[in-house]
Amino acid sequence: MMFSLFASGIIFFALQQITTFEGLCVGIFILTSIADMFRPAMLVSLNNYTRKENRTRALTLVRAAVNLGFLFGSALGGLLIMKKGYEYLFYADGATCILAVLVFVIFVKEKKLPFKLKDKITSIDSKYTTFKDKSFVLHLIISMISGILFFQIFTTLPLYHKEQFNLPEFYSGLLLGVNGLIMLFFELPIVNYVEKNNVNRLKVISIGVLLMVISFSLLYFIKVEEVLVVMMLFATFGAMLTFSFANSFAMSRAHMTVFTMSYSFAHIFSAKTGIEIIQKYGYDTNWIFITTIGLLAFFMVFWLNSIVKKEKIGTHEKIMNSLFLEN
Repeated sequence: MMFSLFASGIIFFALQQITTFEGLCVGIFILTSIADMFRPAMLVSLNNYTRKENRTRALTLVRAAVNLGFLFGSALGGLLIMKKGYEYLFYADGATCILAVLVFVIFVKEKKLPFKLKDKITSIDSKYTTFKDKSFVLHLIISMISGILFFQIFTTLPLYHKEQFNLPEFYSGLLLGVNGLIMLFFELPIVNYVEKNNVNRLKVISIGVLLMVISFSLLYFIKVEEVLVVMMLFATFGAMLTFSFANSFAMSRAHMTVFTMSYSFAHIFSAKTGIEIIQKYGYDTNWIFITTIGLLAFFMVFWLNSIVKKEKIGTHEKIMNSLFLEN
């Protein structure tokens, strides 16, 4: 994790020296490749620092920290661009990455296992390997689509603010700051409520996906500035209900590396596809596309829920058979 943060900081500084479009593309590719090493390592490390029953809350606290960064970073980033230009934004990003490394070195101590692992690990039943786990693969697709919806907030939506309503970058940053502020104060209480009352997590995810779908459909039907705030509220609560429990479901299946790759792909696909659709067909067509795939993900969650129920019934039957089966 420290390597990812430190190298990302250096690359942010180096990006300022690139003067060609091709070079910038290569630099961004290297940056994202190294920066994305942090996420799977961080998620896996939660297994060492938290108990199983606290992992969803731990993930929520991590997201709260990220949202706190959105809260200040989005507003300050927009202000920095207005006052100094984009050049200083890269310097600020690089500095914060290196500062995070110092925080790790000072405050986070490596947790060692109290026992020694065997050199060889016995093979795992092929039924539970990543792409033979039907529930996980379906969840992976749902998470990728959810990520495509959410990342529109950071890719096409700021362009929409500028071109449709002529809003400066600072106000786009404030809207993103609202996103982070709401998540900071409401996400953990929502997670605590869901876990305390044993609410079906997949149903919570379905509600979250539906809220994100509604948020982008509003942009298609309503063309006034006020809708941007309402849209952000729907998208924010949708993201809260979706991502915390999507992460915990993936952790329960023990396929975190592949799971985090789905968000990386979603980030790339969201920006690339969204901007191309906008250039060729306009913003409304993009909102229709986003709404359509979001509805697809919404119905897929119910399919996933039925598969998981069957898995639980099958597991229960196997346990009962093993207990009462005669020798």
